[in-house]
Formats: sequence, C-alpha cells, structure tokens
Amino acid sequence: MSGPRRDWSDTTPLLSPQHYRHRGGSASAFSDRGSSSFSGRRASASLEMATAAVPAVPTRSVLLGVDVGTGSARAGLFDEDGKLLGSASSPIQIWKDGDCIEAIFNRHLACNMCCCKSGMLSCKCRMRRGGGFGICSYLFSLAVDADGSPVTVSLSGDSRRNIIVWMDHRAVKQAEKINSSSSPVLQYCGGSLSPEMPPPKLLWVKENLQESWTMAFRATGDNNRSLCTTVCKWTYLGHAHMQQVDEKDSRNMEACGWDDDFWEEIGLGDLIDGHLAKIGERRSVAFPGHPLGSGLTPDAAKELGLRAGTPVGTSLIDAHAGGVGVMESVAVPDPEAKEYDKEAICHRLVLVCGTSTCHMAVSCSKLFIPGVWGPFWSVSKSLFDVPDLLLSGELAMVPEYWLTEGGQSATGALLDYIIENHVASPCLANRAASQNISVFELLNKILELMVQDLNSPFLAAFTEDIHVLPDFHGNRSPIADPKAKGVVCGLTLDTSEKQLALLYLATVQELHMVPATLWSIAMPMVTEIDTLLACGGLSKNPLFLQEHADIVGCSIVLPRESESVLLGAAILGAVASKKYSSLSDAMKALNAAGQAFKQVIHPAKDPKVKKYHDAKYQIFRELYEQQLSHRSIMAQALA
Repeated sequence: MSGPRRDWSDTTPLLSPQHYRHRGGSASAFSDRGSSSFSGRRASASLEMATAAVPAVPTRSVLLGVDVGTGSARAGLFDEDGKLLGSASSPIQIWKDGDCIEAIFNRHLACNMCCCKSGMLSCKCRMRRGGGFGICSYLFSLAVDADGSPVTVSLSGDSRRNIIVWMDHRAVKQAEKINSSSSPVLQYCGGSLSPEMPPPKLLWVKENLQESWTMAFRATGDNNRSLCTTVCKWTYLGHAHMQQVDEKDSRNMEACGWDDDFWEEIGLGDLIDGHLAKIGERRSVAFPGHPLGSGLTPDAAKELGLRAGTPVGTSLIDAHAGGVGVMESVAVPDPEAKEYDKEAICHRLVLVCGTSTCHMAVSCSKLFIPGVWGPFWSVSKSLFDVPDLLLSGELAMVPEYWLTEGGQSATGALLDYIIENHVASPCLANRAASQNISVFELLNKILELMVQDLNSPFLAAFTEDIHVLPDFHGNRSPIADPKAKGVVCGLTLDTSEKQLALLYLATVQELHMVPATLWSIAMPMVTEIDTLLACGGLSKNPLFLQEHADIVGCSIVLPRESESVLLGAAILGAVASKKYSSLSDAMKALNAAGQAFKQVIHPAKDPKVKKYHDAKYQIFRELYEQQLSHRSIMAQALA
C-alpha cells in the first residue's frame, strides 16, 4: 500500500547512514505471533529503553512508530501531543522479475529501532513506561522457519528472498481458481480476491515451493491475530465471530468466522487443521491495540535492546493506521452537542496515497459494491473509533461499523516508472539535485512556467493530446482486473523535459480517474462524503492533490502532522501500553483534533476545468473498453 515517498519527506533523519548499524540477531523478532505466516500487519507495543543503554538524562514520554513500506522501513518519534520529533529510514532490498516482486527481511526493523534509540539519546530524552512502539506493514508475505531463519519464496531458491511483496502478481491463476468457487466469503471482498491477498499467494507457494510450505513467527510467543488483517486480507468474517462469540466448540463459519469449505475447495485445507490454529483460532483474533501475550519474549527483547515483557499490541494494516493517524484531524464538534454523532464519520473518506492508493469509507450498514473491497466488519470500528471503546477481557468491544475500500495498486510506483523510463530523466534528476529539490517539485515548476509562457487557460489543458490508462499493474478496483495493462496515447518523437512534464501531468490526471470511477459507482450507495482526508507521501505533492480535488470535485483536508501512517502506528503502541484507555482517546489526543487545518485544497471553480476533466474521463473509460476488445480479438486469433 502506501510506501514512503522520500523525495517529499519534510523531516530530517535522526542519524547519518553510518549510525544505521545494528546488533546481530534474528529479524523474526519483529514478526509476532499476532500475525499469521503470510499476513502484513502493524504490530504495536509500548517501548522502554534497556537501563544499561541509557545514560542519566531527563525523562519524558515519547511514542515510536515504524512503517515498513514497499521500498524502505521508516521510524518516527512523536511527543505526547502527536508532533513528530524526528525520523529515520532504512532501505529494503527488492528483486523484480516480471510479476514476481520479492524482498529481503534482514533486520531492517531492528536497524530502525537502533536508529531511533540512539536518536532519542541525541534528543536528550528517554522512553519510560507509558511510551509506545508500533510497527506498520502492508501485506508483506514473510516466510521463516520455526527458528526464525529465512525460507525462500523465490523460484531462484535464494533464501534471502523470503518476502513476497504485496504488489507481487505471480498468483493471478491461483486467484482465478479461488474466485471460481462459490464461497459466500467472496461477497465480502467485492466479489473476488485480488492476487495481492494472502490466499492466492499461499496457494502459489504450496503448488510451486513445497519445501517452503512450513512457516512460523516469533516475538511474543502469542497466537493472537489481528482482526484487521484476518478480515481484510484472509476472508475472516468478523461479524460472524461476534454474533456467535459464546459458542466454544462449533467449527461452522457463522460460529468462528472462517469458512472451512472455502479453504478445502481452493486446495488449502491443511490450514484448518487444529481448529485453524495456523491462520487464527476464533478466540485468538483480537482488536488492534489489544496487548498480546506477556509482551516481548526474552529473546526478542534482547535483540531489540528492550525489556522482556514490553507490551506488544495487536496491529493494523498500514493504510488503516494512516486512518488512525488522520481521522480526528477535523474541526471541533459542537461543544453543546450532548451525544456523540455516530453518523459523522460516515461522511469522511480517507485517501492514503503513496506507492499505491487506498480510499476508505465507513457506514453503519453493509454495502456490497462489486469490485470494491469489503464490507469489512469492525476493522473500521477500531479505525474510526467512538468514545466507548474499552480494552477488557479477550477483546476491545466497540460499536459496529462497516468499512469499504477501493484503490489503485500502482500510483507513486507508476509515476516513478513514467519518469525514470523517459530519456530526459537523468538530466532532470541532475537538475533537481543541483537545486536541492525533488524531481516532482522540478516537474511542477516546469509546468507552472509553461502556463505563464503559453498563456494557457488552466494547467490541466496541456494534456488534451495525451491520454493514459494507468493500469500498468492491473486494476485493483472497481474493475478488479489484474490482467489490465497500461496505455499511453499521444506519444511523439519529442524527448524534451517539457514533454516529460506533460506525460507526468497526464499520468497524474488519469490516476485520479480511478477514484472518479469509484465515486460514480459507490456514491449512490453510500452516505454523502463531505470531508476527504489525505495522508501518505503523495499528499505532500500539491499538483497531485489539486488535480485530485478538481477531478473528483471534493475538497481535500491535510492534517497538521504529515506523517500520519507513522503516527497511527505510534497511537497503537500508546493504547497497548495503557497510556490511553481507547483508540478514540489516543486519536483525539494525538491527532490534535480541533486545531486549524494545515491546508485545505478546494476544487477549481472554473466550470471549464470540470468540462475538460469530464471529457478526459470519457476517453479514460474508452481506453479500457478498447483494451477488452483487443484482448478478445487476439484470443480468437490464438484459439
């Protein structure tokens, strides 16, 4: 999902690269038993410095959030008001071979922990009880053995490649097989499973790498799974779980949340052995922020330089953690209102934009929208919390909401691809470096100058002859076609920087046609959205946001804290450490609710802009229809 956009980072790393060294030990210490073998998640924990490593300095409580993105792992320190004190990052090595995208898990998280711990010393502060630590990730399928050693997920046999990255599309055939089933769980995934989700990936591993079909995690020694991940990525029916929570021994779907027949039918029946212990027993599925087991095990704590027993909380998917970090960044509610407005959050939509893009909205009732993920029960209840969430007993009980989620698999990744594969890219990158700005900033400047020089009525009009179908990595929603391909219409022999700027602008515009399609399909079925909250790396690009506002026709609100994903992870840690009694309390305290917005981006008022984008949208739809026609013609030719 949304990886970091380092070119747009407005924070300074706490340490220089030479400080990124770390102690030896297994990286699997970060892979808590709260996630199953192939689920990407956000784990949370309170963090306390090991006494021997901390000099006598003034003590103050700080929160640490870690986001394991697509290309790097980032860590951020926050104070008790939710303000970023500093950040650190470490790259993650990735291998790309066609549809296979693999990564190495070699203590990148530990590296960031060490960076932040040393950074805290340089900031003259230390963690104490009441601080918090949260880890974020989006669906990295990590394979390790019982000892925490890496297990290859690559046909190359390279054991270093023990992660199937979320955007890996090797399992398209397996996804098609799964989607041909008649299981009722598919209706809670928009009608079909994406090859980006764990079940198709697991099936691919089982069919192609039998020796790697043994995986385990360690950190807390606890078997809890995140309700967020199991519901959104593993077909677990959270609402069924809660409806029958008092039935202890039943194995049917409505009692435990799992559909045994589904796993048997798709060829993964061995996962249901032991009452589904491998992927999460009914009573082992916990709400985000719920403390896991007895905290960090002695081995894991030693590797991290922390204390054994440090509380570890159940996690969230990274985009959802972004929601936790941004959702209370809205105006102060009416102080005279006597009751909490349960419908208020149903008018908000979260845009998490980085390597990929997620659009998330909630409702009080189920919404079945073809091609749109969900409805997911209770994930949104922890994401869009209400005041009476309490951590008690086995679960954190909260009022019911349903989450629907759409998005695009390649957003920032596509912009990078378009720019880096243009002949003018090297020269442009050198110019940007000489000016100490990002390539995106330089391209935005070039476009601004072109508006002045050419006396254009508005910037968007430059792309009248360039049209892009942005499905270079398939279409996640609402078409849900992983076989979709990208199209660029209107190329010439021009290789100048100005031509690259136009291609960049056209790509930005067409990326926003995807949410426009989502809105056209979903809006008649959902509560009217009046607030769009944006976070993620691309939310720091003003041209990206302005084009989005113009095309969708909705104002975009930016929170005070731009690193909302890191803040969301830190909030989970704060809840796990009992610093706050609920996610709602933590969000309100750390989202700086009620204070002025950093910025609001409004749609253009000129009706010509809307007319222009409406015409572009028509061409956008036709490009995909033409692709389907071309696909059919060639299939007949090869039949």
